Amino acid sequence: MTDDAATIEAIRRELADSYDEEFELELEDERLEGVATAATGHTPNGMERKVYFRELLRLQHELVRLQDWVQSQKLRVVVLFEGRDSAGKGGAIKRITQRLNPRICRVAALPAPSERERTQWYFQRYVAHLPAAGEIVLFDRSWYNRAGVERVMGFCTEAEVEEFFRSVPEFERMLVRSGIVLVKYWFSITDAEQEFRFQMRIHDPLKQWKLSPMDVESRSRWEDYTRAKEEMLARTHIPEAPWRVVEAVDKKRARLNCISHLLQQIPYSDVLHPPVTLPPRVRHEDYIRQPIPQDLYVPDQF
Repeated sequence: MTDDAATIEAIRRELADSYDEEFELELEDERLEGVATAATGHTPNGMERKVYFRELLRLQHELVRLQDWVQSQKLRVVVLFEGRDSAGKGGAIKRITQRLNPRICRVAALPAPSERERTQWYFQRYVAHLPAAGEIVLFDRSWYNRAGVERVMGFCTEAEVEEFFRSVPEFERMLVRSGIVLVKYWFSITDAEQEFRFQMRIHDPLKQWKLSPMDVESRSRWEDYTRAKEEMLARTHIPEAPWRVVEAVDKKRARLNCISHLLQQIPYSDVLHPPVTLPPRVRHEDYIRQPIPQDLYVPDQF
């Protein structure tokens, strides 16, 4: 093999390796579709895979441009992802962050509040995760837990819910006035689709960990969650921070639509970067690379 051919082959392998994670995620979807087909005899309808990949890669390229712009302009961006369990929030977040710098774009997925946090101002633990200049924070569930799961499952009082509804519009206006770009998404699925996805989790050993006792309990309270969601959207849809509903029964279309919409919320342009030139490798005649003891190596099992 010539030097040029070897270089081209090395580049091909490097590019293929860089896309492994994405292919792994999509193959996971394909695996689940196979499980569904075996279980039901029906192949789920969805966007053609080739079209999906092409559009996803195009949008992820734009997300990188947006990231550069956010960093260069010192913007602060907050994106909230809300929706029922199994609505596809996590999948959309993964595709958004997949090609971005985790130092610039990070995910905040807070656990249940501690005993100490329960005694604090309700928004306090979320404020700690807000972005500094040049950062994007994606909230995988957010302060809207109070209007949803906490309310439906009885983890707070109706008085606390009412106080939340009085406070949250002013809280979000305050964030926007401070210069934060705030975007709010609700991922919407049908009753039948959630039941199907829960059944998939029950029968798929690689997904069973996702099905918590809270998720199981939520199935019997579908209508309670619906009423809570409708009031939440009605009372917290404000001009400064409007809600956007993502139709999420088709996961692939939901991801593409969400990313496309997010890109439209922040006008951005190309950021000029100085060219990078690798310095010459410094070599010293007295340098001798020392051998590494064999027992330090991980065994070659593959």
